[in-house]
Amino acid sequence: MTRRRWLGTMMLGGGGLPAILGQAAPPRWQAKTVRLFLRHTWTTTMGSYEYRDTVHVRFEHDGVVGYGEGAPIVRYKEDAPSTKHAVESLFSWLESVNPWQFAKVMDEVTRRLPGHWAAKAAIDIALMDWVTQRLGIPLYRYFGLDPAATPLTSFSIGIDRPDKIKEKVQEAEPYPILKIKVGVPGDEDIIEAVRSVTNKPIRVDANEGWPDKELALRKIRWLEKAGVELVEQPMPAPMIEETRWLRQRVHVPLIADEAALRPEDLPRLREAYDGVNVKLDKCGGILAAWRMIQLARALGMKVMLGCMVSSSVSITAAAHLAPLVDYADLDGNLLVANDPFVGVRVEHGRLILPDRPGLGVVPVREHNPWA
Repeated sequence: MTRRRWLGTMMLGGGGLPAILGQAAPPRWQAKTVRLFLRHTWTTTMGSYEYRDTVHVRFEHDGVVGYGEGAPIVRYKEDAPSTKHAVESLFSWLESVNPWQFAKVMDEVTRRLPGHWAAKAAIDIALMDWVTQRLGIPLYRYFGLDPAATPLTSFSIGIDRPDKIKEKVQEAEPYPILKIKVGVPGDEDIIEAVRSVTNKPIRVDANEGWPDKELALRKIRWLEKAGVELVEQPMPAPMIEETRWLRQRVHVPLIADEAALRPEDLPRLREAYDGVNVKLDKCGGILAAWRMIQLARALGMKVMLGCMVSSSVSITAAAHLAPLVDYADLDGNLLVANDPFVGVRVEHGRLILPDRPGLGVVPVREHNPWA
């Protein structure tokens, strides 16, 4: 074996030249809250926002850095301070474990952190980024997926006045599918405003906004006439029987979002919903999302891969699983004015996955939270 080949082998197996010299730095975990400012005020049935705070995680070991992100979900009583505290509470333990045993590590993270799904997601994403960088492959290749098989992603438009809706639709010209937030009084006016300027496919998300099944039925039958492709979470999450009744009377697919947090939720939803919206921040990361997608398929359910308002770290992590699903709604980073990373790109609605090892995300110099 030549000296060059020996050095290469040692660097791959032992973490690089510092390890050879006996100077390998110990594993290091860090967390920061990052404020993401939105291009437009974001309004749903849950409220209005000018910015969103997400928790970024950095894991460095053997000269390789893995990035993660968790977007706390207010609906589940999460916020950035508690999410960051939850992540940091595990750092001492995480720095003592073998990151190559990532599945076992994440099982233990779940045991040690009841709730705190965004925190779990941040840790999971950083681990999977690190592992697949060390393997020298993009994350999608680890799962055996074809990057050309990603579905078109929708572009989301929040609740607003009809004149503003028209402006936002025109700004969304590059995107072939629109996702429109409804579930408030006057939501028919929103859809009419959209239809007055485009005939693009529309998907709608009611965010639990129709608590009466007869009201939901009237709304959806009207939406069907407007050519809507699907309706996400029409009724409050606990109203499973009412949603099953609704599903029997409408033609468009009903997709569970707030009702479907983790894999164990799916069996009881299969008769009420046609599909499920899987989000890393709801289920706890990439590994949990993979399991949830596989179970949904086994139950005969359609799968949407969704997101929260996030940077390109979280969105790119989810996008690596996009070849597995029927619908993609991975536009959370496109709503952000100061995205601190670049990763997945969108070209005419098509998700273009990075071919760099790991997630393939790269910090943006002027917004880099770790600079």
